[in-house]
Amino acid sequence: MRRLMFIFLMLIGIVSNAQTTVQGKVVDENSQPIPGANVVLVGKTEGTVTDFDGNFTFNTSQAPPFQLRITSIGFSDFVANVTSNNQTLSITLAEASTLLDEIVISASRTPERIFESPVSVERFGLKEIKNTTSESFYGGLQNLKGVDINTNSLTFQSINTRGFATFANNRFLQLVDGMDNTAPGLNFVLGNLVGMSELDVQSVEILPGASSALYGAGAFNGILFMSSKSPFDFQGISAYAKGGVTVQDAAGNNFYKDFGIRAAHAFSDKVAVKANLSVLTGEDWHANSTMDLNNPGADRSNPAYDGLNIYGDEVSTNLNFDAAAGLPSGTVGSAVISRTGYDEADLADYGAESVKSDFALHYRPFANDFEIILNSRIGRGTTIYQGANRYAVSGFTMQQHKLEIKNKNFFLRGYIVSENSGDAYDTRFAAININRLWKSDVQWFTDYASAYIPTYLGGIQQGGLTPEQASEQAHIAGRQSADTGRLIPGTPAFESAFNQVTNDGDLTTGAKFIDKTKFRHINGNYNFAHLIDNWADLQVGGSFREYVLNSNGTIFTDIDGPISYNEYGAYVQLQKKFLDDRLKFTGSARYDKNEFFDGFVSPRLSLAYTAGEKRNHNLRVSVQQGFRNPTTQDLFIGLNAGRAILVGSAPANLDRDVRTFNVSQSAQDNLGVPATVQIVGRAAYENAYSTSSLQAGTPQAVNTPLVKPEEITAFEVGYRAQVDRFTIDLSGYYNSYSDFLANTTTAVPFYGEAGDGGLSLLALQNGDYQIYQTYTNSDAAINSYGGTVGVDTKIGNFDFGVNYTYAELDIDEGKYPDLRTNFNTPKHKVKASFGNAALFKNFGFNVNYRWSDTYYWEASFADGDIPAFTVLDAQINYSVPSIKSVFKVGGSNLLGDEYYTAIGTGNIGSIYYVSWAINP
Repeated sequence: MRRLMFIFLMLIGIVSNAQTTVQGKVVDENSQPIPGANVVLVGKTEGTVTDFDGNFTFNTSQAPPFQLRITSIGFSDFVANVTSNNQTLSITLAEASTLLDEIVISASRTPERIFESPVSVERFGLKEIKNTTSESFYGGLQNLKGVDINTNSLTFQSINTRGFATFANNRFLQLVDGMDNTAPGLNFVLGNLVGMSELDVQSVEILPGASSALYGAGAFNGILFMSSKSPFDFQGISAYAKGGVTVQDAAGNNFYKDFGIRAAHAFSDKVAVKANLSVLTGEDWHANSTMDLNNPGADRSNPAYDGLNIYGDEVSTNLNFDAAAGLPSGTVGSAVISRTGYDEADLADYGAESVKSDFALHYRPFANDFEIILNSRIGRGTTIYQGANRYAVSGFTMQQHKLEIKNKNFFLRGYIVSENSGDAYDTRFAAININRLWKSDVQWFTDYASAYIPTYLGGIQQGGLTPEQASEQAHIAGRQSADTGRLIPGTPAFESAFNQVTNDGDLTTGAKFIDKTKFRHINGNYNFAHLIDNWADLQVGGSFREYVLNSNGTIFTDIDGPISYNEYGAYVQLQKKFLDDRLKFTGSARYDKNEFFDGFVSPRLSLAYTAGEKRNHNLRVSVQQGFRNPTTQDLFIGLNAGRAILVGSAPANLDRDVRTFNVSQSAQDNLGVPATVQIVGRAAYENAYSTSSLQAGTPQAVNTPLVKPEEITAFEVGYRAQVDRFTIDLSGYYNSYSDFLANTTTAVPFYGEAGDGGLSLLALQNGDYQIYQTYTNSDAAINSYGGTVGVDTKIGNFDFGVNYTYAELDIDEGKYPDLRTNFNTPKHKVKASFGNAALFKNFGFNVNYRWSDTYYWEASFADGDIPAFTVLDAQINYSVPSIKSVFKVGGSNLLGDEYYTAIGTGNIGSIYYVSWAINP
C-alpha cells in the first residue's frame, strides 16, 4: 500500500506545461450564458467546461491550428477553429433535439461523447433537473430508460438497473463526487437520504450493468455518479423552497416541505469555497396491509394469524390442548396459535426527514487545473427501511470526509465514510418484546389454553355446538383471556414499555440496533495520454479499502470489539481510435483482492464504430467479466431476525456466534439432555438439515459451502444514431452468472449429529431445533437478458421522447426451487415524456408517463405479486429573469391510483407541490 501511495504521489508532480491558451464565452440564441458547457479538443481527450457566466479558458500543449467541439445538453454541438495562441472565441449554441453529443466521464473515466461511449450510459443534467416533473431530481431519474426506482418510503428510494435488487441493493454503486455513498454497515445506498442537494448537482450519470473492470467489486449491476458544481464555475447564493401535500388513503392529506440553500464564492483564481444545506420533512407512506402471510384471505379471527404489517403475531406455537388438560388424545385436539400483534402504525413514527449539509474548500495553488479539494458531507435522516423486518430509522447519520488532489490527467483521493444508526429500531421485535415484557410467552399460551379447554368442552357438552362452532367460541375466549390486561397503544403503560424496548439493543428483550460501522478508502487514477503525445488514452489506477464493523453485537458478531478487514485492487485501460477516428477500441483489466478470497481479474473489451457520411450512426459491442464480493453482513452478521438466526460465513465468524437454547422437557426426561444447550454458528453450515426437506417430511442433512465472490460475464451490443430530428439509442445485453450469492435456511438440531438417523431426528420431532439463514453460493446456471430502445425528437418546439425496457430471467426453477434470486423487476416497462421548455416567453411545461408490467417481488420480508401500474407526472414552470427565479407547480401520480413497488411497503399516493428556485 505504501508503494502504491508513493507511485501516485510521484505522478502528482507530472504536470504538463500548456503552450496554447484559448478563451471564450458560450451563449444560447437569446444571448444567455450557458454554464457547464463542454469544450473538448477534437480528436483528443482534453477539455474544460464553462463557468456560471458561460466563460472558459482552455490550455493545451497542442499547437494551432486545431478545432474545439463545444457541446451542452439540449443544444446542437459547435466546432470552432483555433488558428492562433491567445485566441478569443464567441460561440452561440442553437437549441437542438440531439442528446448524444453531451460529454460523459463515467463510461471510460475520461471525457467522451455519449454517442461514442463503449457501453450504455444515461445522463441527467441541469436542464433535466429544471424540467423534472418529480418532486425531487432524484425521483426524476426513474424516467430514464432502463432505470427502476423502488420506493421504500418518502425519503428513501432505491435505484436499480437490470434486475436483481431489494431495498438493500448491494449490487448497485452510487458515487457522490467520487465517494462511495454506501452505508458501511447496511451495505447499500439509502437513496438520496444523505446524498446531494439538487442545487449543487451539475450532472448525474448512470451506467447500467457490470462495470467492475474500472470500478471494482461494488460496480456489479450498475453505477450512479453524481457530480457537484465547482465553486470556481458556479458562484453566488442560490436557494429553493418547495411546499405541498402528500395524499394517501391510509395517511390522509399531509403537508410536505423541502428547502435548500447553496453559497459559493471564489476569493481569487486560487481559492474558492461552497456550502450547502437542504431540509425535507413530511409524512411517510403508511403501511397498513392486514394480509395473512401464511393464509391469504384469512382475517384476524384466524388463531394463527400473521399479518403483513402486523407485528408480534410471528410468535406462535402448536398448542396441544389434550396434553395440557391431561385428556385422551383427540378429545379437544390441538391448534397453531399466534400471539396478538400490533399494527405498524402503533410502533412507528411516520414523520419523514432528510437533512443534508456539506462544505468544500477548493485550492488551485498555481491558478490552473491543478486542484486540492477538502470536502465534508453530513446527512441525517428519518425513514422506514424494509429489510428482513421493517425498521424505524430515526436520526440516522452518515458522514463523508474527503481530501482529493487532481488535475485533468490524474486524481488521488482518500476519504472516510461512517454511519451512526441513531435511535433506529426493529418494529417487529419492538412488538414481540413489548408483548413479552407485559406477559411471557409461556404464561400467555397457558392462559389461552386454560380458557380454551373449558369453553370448548362446555360448548360441546352443554351448548350442543358442533366441534367447529365450539372451537370458534373457544378461540375467542382463549384470546380474550390471554389478552386481559394487554398494553394498549397510547396509554402510559404502553409508552413506558415501548421506550424500554426500543432503547434495548438485545433482541431477546429489546429492539434497538446499534451501528457505528465505517470504512476508509483511497483511490487514484492517472491518464498518460499527454505523455505519449495523445497517441492513445492510457490509464492506470488502484484502490484500497478497510472496513471497521462496529455494532456492539447487535448486527455483527462484534460483541467483543470492532471487526476489521480490507480489500484492494488495481486496473489499466487503453483506448485508441483507428480508421479516421471512426473505430474506437477500449480494453481494460482490473485485479482485486479481498483478504478472505483469492484475487480476481475483471477484463473488458469493446469496439465502437461510427458510420455514415455525417458520422451520425454508431454501433458498439462489448464483453466484460465482473465480480461481487460478499458484503460485510454476508461475512460477519450474527442477528436473530425472528424467523431465523442470520450467521455470516467468513471463516473467522463461524465460531463467534454462540447462543443458548432451552430444550424440551420431554428430551430432558426421556433422553437425559440438559435443560439448555449452546449452539455455535458453525453448526448452521456443518450440522444441519435443509428446511425444505424438513417441511416435506423427509429430513436431509446438508453441508453448506462457505460464501465466495459472485461472478458475471456480460455481453452488450448497441446502436446510437442522429437521423434528422430523431435521436435513437438502443441496446441489448446478456448476463451469465456463476457462484450466485444466495441464502439458504437450515435447521440445527439441539442434540445429535445431522444425518445420524437417530438422536438428531428425535430433536426434530421434539421441536428441539433452530432455523438459521446461511450465506453461500448457488451452483445454478443463472442468466438474464434484455434491452432498451429510446427515441427522442422535436415536433416544432415540443420535445417528445419514448422508451421501452425489456428484462428476463433465465433459470431452471424446477431444478432449483429453493433459490431466491430477488430479480424483482418487471418484464416490460414503457416511459414517455412530452414538454416544451419555452412554450412562450419564460414559460415551459413537462409531462412524464410510466407504465410497469406486473412482476414478482421476492425479498426476506415478504414475497408476492406486484400489480401493473400507470403513473402520470406533470409540471409547469415560469422564469422571472429579473429576480433570477423559476417558479414551478407540479404533481406526481396525478391519476391518483395508489400503487406499490414492493410487498410490505406503504402504497404510494400522490404528491402536489409548488416550488420557488432562486438562481438555480
